[in-house]
Amino acid sequence: MVLNLGNRVVNNYLLTGEDGHVLIDTGYANGFRGFRKKLAKANIDSKDIKIIFLTHAHDDHAGFLNEALNMTDAMVVLHPKAVEGLKRGQNSFEGGCSGRLAYLFCLILSVFGHGDHRFSPLREEFTGRLVTTDSELFRTMDLPFQVIEAPGHTADQVMLLKDGMLFCADAAMNDFPSIHRVIIWIEDLKQYKRTWDVMQKIDPDIIYPAHGKPFKTADLKKYAPYLDRIRLFPLKRRQ
Repeated sequence: MVLNLGNRVVNNYLLTGEDGHVLIDTGYANGFRGFRKKLAKANIDSKDIKIIFLTHAHDDHAGFLNEALNMTDAMVVLHPKAVEGLKRGQNSFEGGCSGRLAYLFCLILSVFGHGDHRFSPLREEFTGRLVTTDSELFRTMDLPFQVIEAPGHTADQVMLLKDGMLFCADAAMNDFPSIHRVIIWIEDLKQYKRTWDVMQKIDPDIIYPAHGKPFKTADLKKYAPYLDRIRLFPLKRRQ
């Protein structure tokens, strides 16, 4: 069963199972209180969350990771390149906004004090619970899902595939200010296009984005030609 314990801004999916649950990402730091309430409302014990699948180290995906680790005994499955971002506690500013509307949206975030994209760095006590996808431990784990690399939005992004459901993180988006399912920030446009090709080849029954409602693979096929018209608009890193 799939539960969305997130909010209007970002989805936090929980995959429930008899042997334990998988939490996909932890949203913005201020979303922890709502997440905890929804967890209690669903009558789910936090100790039954065995794995936190971190799709990438951005503030809207790792915002309350420390709090989630503190309330669970979960291991964190993530790309090795995500570790540096977690310790830094700030998004990378490599790349740019995927269009003028996305650029305007990012400027508005800056005006309201959210332009630095910082989050609480991973606490030292939790580093031993990280399982990177290049580690021997990861290769020996009997995971109930498949991990798929999905660079483009970030270099460290990974997706989760289970039973025809693809949790694509920010490889695609289905909410404002996205246009044509394209995420508003792209680090590497060439890799982003390749990830769209990968998703289309997988052809899942349903795609769950981190932002917005689920959609069909047909949407990617419909809007793929638009990727060739994207121009990136860089932002300056805030110190």
